[in-house]
Amino acid sequence: MDQPLRGRGRAVDGLLGLFSHLSLPALHRLGRAVAWLSERLHREEWHVARVNAGLCFPDWSSEERERLARAALRENAKGLFELAALWKWPVPRVLGLIRSVEGADEVDRALSEGRGLLVIAPHHGAWELLQMWLAQRVRLNALYRPPRWKDLEALLNRCRSRSGAVFWPARPSGIRALFKALKAGEAVGVLPDQSPPGEGVFVPFFGRTAKTMTLFGKLAARTDAPVVIGWAERLEHGAGYRLHWRRVMEPVGDADPEVAAAALNREIEKVVRECPEQYQWTYRRFSRRPEGWENPYELRRVDG
Repeated sequence: MDQPLRGRGRAVDGLLGLFSHLSLPALHRLGRAVAWLSERLHREEWHVARVNAGLCFPDWSSEERERLARAALRENAKGLFELAALWKWPVPRVLGLIRSVEGADEVDRALSEGRGLLVIAPHHGAWELLQMWLAQRVRLNALYRPPRWKDLEALLNRCRSRSGAVFWPARPSGIRALFKALKAGEAVGVLPDQSPPGEGVFVPFFGRTAKTMTLFGKLAARTDAPVVIGWAERLEHGAGYRLHWRRVMEPVGDADPEVAAAALNREIEKVVRECPEQYQWTYRRFSRRPEGWENPYELRRVDG
């Protein structure tokens, strides 16, 4: 039974319902307009995207990095507005936005092995759509971290579970549920490219030290489940989406947590390089640093 929506949850739900009457191209145009305004107002996400571009692509020219930051800002805003469609339209209508799926046979082959399925789902493209597609083929489980605003939790769970996926809170009980799901031959999806507040190791990501989760490596090592990585490419002019899947061969389940985490980051980096502008460069990926290291987002503040 759905939890009742209160406060901000009810307000955001109302806005999503209002915007859901628009077409996908119209939603994306709104996103572009908001991104333009964010750049002109020197909003925090513009600063973060520029810092990340400088950190991760030092061999690019300053003009190329500026273009990447600007494009990432647009894609990030498109992703925000497209939630009105992904979370409010009927699931069959949402799935109808998928124009093609590359590598679906890799997912099917992995599932046929009967050892469950581990899914790496970076914050790249329309990751909310990725889980909706996968949940139609297999029972999908995932962890979620409760949002900063508590009254949004019920809304997030309601919208994300429409596909049939099951979301567990990021607590020991939720982690146990993921291991149980894999043993039962189900799928477990993880968005592993944000800095964990607790347990993690410092390994390279785009040549920079980044705190990286160890949970994914433990899931892979203890269950020996096959691993795939996927992302949903946002097509131009609101034309829909193209899904990409491939089998992961990097040692993401190595017994050494640092080896496993570094392999995980390499896989994510390969995907990001396919379409850099659709990655979530507005996130402070390198803000958690080893003791004594300075925060690059404070050091590189640029308001021009």
